[in-house]
Parts: sequence; C-alpha cells; structure tokens
Amino acid sequence: MARYLLGRLLGLAGVLLATSFLVFSAVHLAPGDPVAFLLNGRPASPATVAALRAQYHLDDPFLTQYLKWLGGVLHGDFGRSVQFRQDVGALIGARLPGTLLLVGYAALLVTVGGVLLGVLAALRPGPLDRAVLIGTGVATATPPFVSAIALVSLFSVQLGWFPGPGSTGSGLGGRLYHLTLPAFALAVTLAGLLARVTRSAMLDELGREHVEVSRSRGVAGRAVVRRHVLRNALGPIVTVGGTMLAGLLVSTSIVETAFNVTGVGQLLVQSVSVKDFPVVQAVTLLVVAAFAVVNLAVDLLAPLIDPRLTLRRGAKGGTG
Repeated sequence: MARYLLGRLLGLAGVLLATSFLVFSAVHLAPGDPVAFLLNGRPASPATVAALRAQYHLDDPFLTQYLKWLGGVLHGDFGRSVQFRQDVGALIGARLPGTLLLVGYAALLVTVGGVLLGVLAALRPGPLDRAVLIGTGVATATPPFVSAIALVSLFSVQLGWFPGPGSTGSGLGGRLYHLTLPAFALAVTLAGLLARVTRSAMLDELGREHVEVSRSRGVAGRAVVRRHVLRNALGPIVTVGGTMLAGLLVSTSIVETAFNVTGVGQLLVQSVSVKDFPVVQAVTLLVVAAFAVVNLAVDLLAPLIDPRLTLRRGAKGGTG
C-alpha cells in the first residue's frame, strides 16, 4: 500500500506539472492582450505600454515566463491579478469558502438524491422504476444553466419561495437558504447520472447467486439488501460518484455566473473575458488538482468498501 500510495502521489505531481504547462500555454496562445484591458481604451505613449508589459513580464520569452510562474506557484505565489490589482492567492482565498459551501451543498443533494432514487428504482420494478428512469433521463440531459433558469422562474419569480440571483444571507442558515436554488441547479444533472449508476449496480448485485441463496434460506429481504446488495454495490457507486462530485467544481462557473454568486467559478469567467493570465492559470490548476486528489481518495477508499478489489490487485501483483 505504501508503494502504491507513493506511486500515485508521484503520478499526481506529474499530472499537475503537465497541466500547469498546458494551461499556461493555452492562456498565452489565446487572442487578446491584457495591456488593452489595463488601458481601458485610453491613449498611452509607447513608454507607458512598455512599462506595463515590463511590470507583468509580458515581453519575457514564453519559457522564461512559465518557469517564473511555476517557481512562484511552488512557493505559494500565484502572481498578481491584472483585473483586480490584488494578489491572486488572496483573491481566490476570499472567494473559495463560498464556492466550497455551494459545492458541499450540491454534493449532499447529489449523493442523497442520486443514491436514494437509484435504490428505489432497483428495488421497485414497475411504475416507480419507469418514473425514475424518465426523470433521471430528463435530468441528465438538462444543462446547469437551463436548470438555473427554470428554478429561478418557478421558485423565485412565480412562487417567491427563494430569493433571486445576487442575494446573499447572513449566518450559515441564511447562506444555505440563499444557496438552495444554485445548489439544486448544480446538482440536477449529476444526481440523475448517479441514480442511474446506483440502479445498475444494485440490479447487478440483485441477480447474483449468493443473493438468491440468502433469500431461499429465509433471510429477511431488508437484511439481504443491506448486507449483500447495497454493500457490494457501493464500490462502483463510490468510484463513479467521486469523479462526478469533483466535476461540480467545473460547473460552478456556470451556476455562480447565472445566480451572481461571488465565488471562484464567477471569478474564472470574469478573468477569461479580460485575459487575466494569473487568475485563469491559478483557478484552472486548482480545479485540476481537485480532480486528481478526489480520484486518488476514491482509489484508496474503494478497496476499503469492497475488499474484492484488494484481492484482485493482489492477484495481479502475484502473477506479474
């Protein structure tokens, strides 16, 4: 396990290094010039333009710029925002708690709603199963921005149950209340996907021989489902669900912009529009790191949930 963990950590470092280079390259190859945003249409002398480009190291060779940026990142310095004229680390740090609260709220909705619907569909074939399949099919085909528009139109404008975009609350309860519609908009698609994964995993386990044997011996249905079906189905559910939950960070850019929520996703959209190099690079690297860490956590957690994975890995190691 120690060697496996060390190998995964080294792989994680390699992924982040490669990603940092790709992100840095993509941002710098994109059309546009941050100096134009800084000047905001005002006329400027060549000396002023040269001073601005020197201040943000825009005239340095590409590889020199990348190595300087990478060295700063390794020391916790992500540079200075062109748009906000602030330290990028402090800028992201001020917005990260709001985004994490939104992602945590949405993750809870995805996990509880997706698993519950999937279990009910697998255990109740017939009308309920068909209803869940239809509902989750619609949910998986609905983009977050469409869910956002529909939720605001129904629950904010027509019914008035929740506040509209741009409003914030005080205290944890107030903030959660104001984040309810954004969290649901963020969770709808992934909850539908997780429900379908859960249903398939449950049906696969329900058809196994040991489940039929337990039932034939008179073991109570709930005990069979809890001990044999759900427990063995958790492996694929956790594996797929973990990757889905990491994807919530990506969708925050759409939802936070739609609901005018002050967070990292909204910051990314604003920074891309003005070609704010340091912010775009830092936020993108943060999202990739979150994906990699979640995948590593899922790989380490899966054998604890399903010991068969450990046996398979050990068998492969023994035959190699």
